Amino acid sequence: MNVKKTIAYTLSVLVLLFSLVAILGIWEVVDIEDLVLRMFKSLMVILAAAAVVVLIFSILDRPFRNERKNDES
Repeated sequence: MNVKKTIAYTLSVLVLLFSLVAILGIWEVVDIEDLVLRMFKSLMVILAAAAVVVLIFSILDRPFRNERKNDES
């Protein structure tokens, strides 16, 4: 569960950071011709990678199930 919390906090910080840069670009504080597209693509890659990591850890942390008990019933 600790890994999931860490990933959630990391993704939240990244979303806030990317949103801040996008808002600065809207107000023309930062020049963002291709920056928003690159940020969006980077965020999608990070989200996909995090989803895979969470999936892997949820499979590895699954409690042991006794399949024989289910088969005997």
